[in-house]
Amino acid sequence: MKRLLISLINFYQAYLSFDKGVLALFAPGGACKYSPTCSEYTKQMIVKYGISIGLGLGVRRIWSCK
Repeated sequence: MKRLLISLINFYQAYLSFDKGVLALFAPGGACKYSPTCSEYTKQMIVKYGISIGLGLGVRRIWSCK
């Protein structure tokens, strides 16, 4: 399950992200105010803490972006 989530995040980063993916054409310079990006942070937290805590931390970070 952990590998599946990380694969989905990798797909998002490669093809859908406004920072690294194809959609970066619409947001020159990137769209994320955080470093590392929210998707990369979520991926790191899933690896470090597991699925439930990692996703919780990632979602909390995404919600804080306004």
